[in-house]
Amino acid sequence: MFRSEYADVPPVDLPIHDAVLAGAAAFGDAPALIDGTDGTTLTYEQVDRFHRRVAAALAETGVRKGDVLALHSPNTVAFPLAFYAATRAGASVTTVHPLATAEEFAKQLQDCSARWIVTVSPLLDTARRAAALAGGVQEILVCDSAPGHRSLVDMLASTAPEPSVAIDPAEDVAALPYSSGTTGTPKGVMLTHRQIATNLAQLEPSVPATPGDRVLAVLPFFHIYGLTALMNAPLRLGATVVVLPRFDLAQFLAAIQNHRITGLYVAPPIVLALAKHPLVADYDLSSLKYVVSAAAPLDARLAAACSQRLGLPPVGQAYGMTELSPGTHVVPLDAMNEAPPGTVGKLIAGTEMRIVSLTEPGTDLPAGQSGEILIRGPQVMKGYLGRPDATAAMIDADGWLHTGDVGHVDTDGWLFVVDRVKELIKYKGFQVAPAELEALLLTHPGVADAAVVGAYDDDGNEAPHAFVVRGPAAPALAEGEIMMYVAERVAPYKRVRKVTFVDTVPRATSGKILRRALREQQ
Repeated sequence: MFRSEYADVPPVDLPIHDAVLAGAAAFGDAPALIDGTDGTTLTYEQVDRFHRRVAAALAETGVRKGDVLALHSPNTVAFPLAFYAATRAGASVTTVHPLATAEEFAKQLQDCSARWIVTVSPLLDTARRAAALAGGVQEILVCDSAPGHRSLVDMLASTAPEPSVAIDPAEDVAALPYSSGTTGTPKGVMLTHRQIATNLAQLEPSVPATPGDRVLAVLPFFHIYGLTALMNAPLRLGATVVVLPRFDLAQFLAAIQNHRITGLYVAPPIVLALAKHPLVADYDLSSLKYVVSAAAPLDARLAAACSQRLGLPPVGQAYGMTELSPGTHVVPLDAMNEAPPGTVGKLIAGTEMRIVSLTEPGTDLPAGQSGEILIRGPQVMKGYLGRPDATAAMIDADGWLHTGDVGHVDTDGWLFVVDRVKELIKYKGFQVAPAELEALLLTHPGVADAAVVGAYDDDGNEAPHAFVVRGPAAPALAEGEIMMYVAERVAPYKRVRKVTFVDTVPRATSGKILRRALREQQ
């Protein structure tokens, strides 16, 4: 068993809105959130006051403890207000990918019985169609403004009393992001107030932030990585968060230059752009002190090229998963120069890890030997919503969460993730479940059978590669037709990027797809 070098942290038994915003009064007029596109700024005092007013309006509307509110929005300065207002009113927040189709959105709404949606006007059509398909949605609210819908701005004028909800941080669910886990279709990950708040305290010794620090939030808040690293963590410690709705390289670089960004939390595709794109040379990025990459594996050579070009310490990595609130490992900011290339970091405070044999389950391996990574700590999720069997398959009786990732630890405690047991594809940091795409492919009248695995492109991104068996009535079925069929029915990041036609899909006697055989065929 491997244990963190850091001292344990006590559980943080506070609602997440209090755990994050407890220092807001002390930070006062310091900028908390800045819109990187138009400069709109909210101070800490405003964030605290505004989210309380919106919470009062939500409670007046009928939001009660146990309700689920779906937050369907790109990054905006209103996103944190909606999140903390909902949790203060007693609701759990399920975050929704802004590019989700109406059908995908409806499945999530139905699965978690969401009664409320908060979205933005450009996404209203999708939200309305999803609500109609799902049923049970009482009202759709907007962060900005739209005819026929109440907005968060309108709700700031509420004179209703601030809700006083008895929240049990250890049991009550604060966030309900959706994850495919180690396999299968997306499932609601129940993260309690205590789990999320404690994970922030666990991360702080390794990646501290202070008033005056400025981080750039271009990774999405709806993803647990963005929610933690770019929203909850910096706002808890008095830093300033500059918010961008999406990644556009010129806009991203301009924001670093104009807002004097000190820290970047990014995914590998952004590291690639910083390392190689000629546009980078046109901007003053001298304010940067560090870059941390997570959400997907980062090639050590690419990390070195990025840090060398920017004149910074080596790009640090972090590791975790939605089911772990999400953090377990990070390269500490004060140890970036000594971390070996390719490591995802060391265990954060209060976290334990085992590396177990892939051939002899349950057998622990010493440093230097690769096996499946198991994690135990206060950040382990409560479970999958409504799926006790899936929860039991993920978390064993002793509390160890089986990540499905393969890695090894060196003698100094640095973790290296080398492979995945699980079938999940990570396209630019976004999770893509092969089972979901396979089920969709089988609805095509010309497809007799299908399997999907991850394939790496020239830029090192893993993308869905479909192996398709043509049906007898469709001998001329083409790659483009398959790709278009999928593209019309899923969010852009889930699209199939390559199709190979095969005579059969290799399967075990149990019927399970032999993905390793398909990868070898690649």
